[in-house]
Amino acid sequence: MAKRFTAPPRAAFATDPNRSRGRLHAEAPSATRTDFQRDRDRIIHADAFRRLKQKTQVFVAHEGDHYRTRLTHSLEVAQIARTAARLLGLDEDLAETLSLAHDIGHPPFGHAGETALNGAMEAYGGFDHNAQALRVLTKLERRYPAFDGLNLTWESLEGVIKHNGPLVTATKPLASLPAAFRDYEALQSLGLDTYAGPEAQVAALADDIAYNNHDIQDGLRAGLFEISDLMDVPLAGDVFRDVIAQYPGIERDRVISEAVRRLIGVWIGDLVAEFGRRAAAAKPMSADDVRSLDHPLAAFSEDIAERQKPLRKFLFERMYRHHKVNRMMSQARRIVRELFGLFMAEPETLPPPWRDRAKATGDDMTKRARVVCDYIAGMTDTYAIDEHRRLFNLERWA
Repeated sequence: MAKRFTAPPRAAFATDPNRSRGRLHAEAPSATRTDFQRDRDRIIHADAFRRLKQKTQVFVAHEGDHYRTRLTHSLEVAQIARTAARLLGLDEDLAETLSLAHDIGHPPFGHAGETALNGAMEAYGGFDHNAQALRVLTKLERRYPAFDGLNLTWESLEGVIKHNGPLVTATKPLASLPAAFRDYEALQSLGLDTYAGPEAQVAALADDIAYNNHDIQDGLRAGLFEISDLMDVPLAGDVFRDVIAQYPGIERDRVISEAVRRLIGVWIGDLVAEFGRRAAAAKPMSADDVRSLDHPLAAFSEDIAERQKPLRKFLFERMYRHHKVNRMMSQARRIVRELFGLFMAEPETLPPPWRDRAKATGDDMTKRARVVCDYIAGMTDTYAIDEHRRLFNLERWA
């Protein structure tokens, strides 16, 4: 009989909510929740988080109910991150918070929307989804009477914007970063030249695990490739063969679900083992010790890192560059570009309160562009499509 799971003790380098560096605007502590639990709850109740339900990464939201949205993806990342954090003795609530917030700055239509919005904003400071996340969390959410944004803890803000590593390096000075980072750094330094804490590093790898596996599942469901196409792909092919051999004759959907479940387990197990090896070598005694290292603790082993490269190449060629996806993304880019151009030329067509914000910028086109950018970036896929149709489709008038 298998032993019942027992969580390991808290690691010395786990982030302690009772020793948080605090919030930009001081608040009394909660009698019922830790600071990181409060951060998580604020994100869940945020308008920007709720809109993730109709923002997608590969498929446009109206294409079907079976494909992941950024909301379902964020929930999957949070589950994976909590599992890994629990196994490593880290703070699960902070890992969950960062996972739920990691996509909150993305515009509609995934990478195509971001490319189009960055191109439209080229003369006005550009668009970066990570910088937009900081704007959402510190400016654009307007729920509290005493401050703009969600007033998250230092650890949560740091983890959201630095989950992929330091932003300031020897070749990338602060002056080269988007204005959102520079402006906030003047208010509160987030240590942009170091790695993030351990929970943020785990959340970043949980994101990789989630999108690798849900792209396999969504691609198969969409008919962009078949199970047989995966058989020669390392890692994925091995697991699919094992499932088919163990359960001959079961229906296709069960094969896919079981294989994806096992693949997630492989990646989590590897992440936990590699993190443990690196932590044993570095011997950090605090979360700040983790930040001060010249390399991340969260990583996949060399074996898994090499074996997943062909899978990512396969998904890139067979999914992200599939002609059906290319057509959707081409339409998406046009929608974003045309909406941006119209709102810049005719800001009076913006709905309130965005029209008032654009009007308040006067003749400053850079500030007007940022208002327009914020409005478009907050749209869901379906709202952007409908807004474009309302403004450009004259057939509706007929």
